[in-house]
Amino acid sequence: MLTLTGARAIVIDERTETSGDLQVVDGVVSEVPAPGAERLDVDGCVVTPGLVNAHHHLLQTAFRTLPGTRAVPMATWLPTMAAAYAQAGVDGELSSVAAAAGLAEALLCGVTTVADHHLTWPSDAERSLDIALGTVRAAELLGARLVFVRGSARDDPQVAATSAALLAESIEQSAMLQLAVGPAGVHSDGPETFRLLGEVAQRYGLRRRTQANEQVDVAIAQERYGRRPLDLLDDWGWLAPDVTLAHLCGVTDDEIARIAASGASATHAPGCDLPMGWGVAPVARLLDSGVRVGLGTSGGGSNDAGHLLADARLALQVAPLVGRPVSAREALALATSGSAAGLGRPELGHLRPGASADLCVWDVSGVADAGVADPVAGLLWASPGRRPRHVVVAGRVVVRDYVLQTADESAVVQDLRRRVGR
Repeated sequence: MLTLTGARAIVIDERTETSGDLQVVDGVVSEVPAPGAERLDVDGCVVTPGLVNAHHHLLQTAFRTLPGTRAVPMATWLPTMAAAYAQAGVDGELSSVAAAAGLAEALLCGVTTVADHHLTWPSDAERSLDIALGTVRAAELLGARLVFVRGSARDDPQVAATSAALLAESIEQSAMLQLAVGPAGVHSDGPETFRLLGEVAQRYGLRRRTQANEQVDVAIAQERYGRRPLDLLDDWGWLAPDVTLAHLCGVTDDEIARIAASGASATHAPGCDLPMGWGVAPVARLLDSGVRVGLGTSGGGSNDAGHLLADARLALQVAPLVGRPVSAREALALATSGSAAGLGRPELGHLRPGASADLCVWDVSGVADAGVADPVAGLLWASPGRRPRHVVVAGRVVVRDYVLQTADESAVVQDLRRRVGR
């Protein structure tokens, strides 16, 4: 039980804001306070829903700023990263320590839910389970919500499907843990992989995710099939309401209309795509066409930070280059309700009564916010790199006064350093 008192502003959702107090009872937002609830003074603060990172590659947390991986074509980047994975040896231990570091960073930056699109797998299903469980254990330890995506990148289609089915049968889903499937894209996986993983998704009630229309995706689709990626995804049954498409840097107006008509959602990843030179998704055009758009950081191999609010700020800054400007509240909605919609999680990304009590408390009383007329817009425009003072997941305070409460941050760092030598 928790009562937040005296907030300067509370962002309920993209349309509603208030101020004052917020009640949390049994892990959900309540209209009625509970007797004996812990009181958390949030005077001078803005309270928002917890941020939802709709597209991450947590394994890459162990592979940040590697030589040869910055501002290079994706056709160069992919084999460079693959070589680093092979040298390190991807196993359950590495997935666990990398995920712990990535999720600790996420929580400290206000991200309460992370969708981890894991793409590096062994050739047998049993070892795949060990890798998945390593990530799951890290999320359980830290108290973060996790969406674990059994991805594929040039995997044997049947091996990928068998592994995905094993994960679905072996890992119990809950409000804190969701499973999904997701080929890396038409540049790496063919129609058989999309078909078989789609069948697994249908059998176990999982959502589907893939990446589309980055440079390499468009080029390889044209070379290999003589078609555009979204044409292939449509033919292969992967333009549908249960599908989320990450990146979408190079899309035409006709393709945006097709995505909107299909009910598929999108994930913008400017902190990856822009600095790597891979393009910029036309977020405003997607939104104006009725596509639900979320926000993701992508992984440490291309975006060296898991700071979703910083990437929301970047989305604000680059939007006018590919369409109309977007507002700070639209960008915040990308990182909250938009991402939650793409995960099929209507209880996340807002603070209406009955919502899961995932929230962030941002102190806006300091000099970095001095002179700010609109404290909600100031969350994004002022103080780049800001971190929340408190973070709550399912009613539990996991960050208090900027300090992680669920693990020793230095131990998380040391565990990863011992494993990879960096």
